[in-house]
Amino acid sequence: MAEGYCVKCKAKKEISDGVEETMKNGRKAIKGKCPTCGTVMFKILGKSAVAPANPTPPPA
Repeated sequence: MAEGYCVKCKAKKEISDGVEETMKNGRKAIKGKCPTCGTVMFKILGKSAVAPANPTPPPA
């Protein structure tokens, strides 16, 4: 799974029970829990993971 920063533990850790979500602006993110303390962790993925907003149909 993805690695994120836990604000409570103040350390980078693997996100457990991570689920990929799409934010309102169309970017993708992973939301899960810290394996140590159980705090919610949230990581925004890079722009390469974003789907195009207006896909163009193939020419006919």
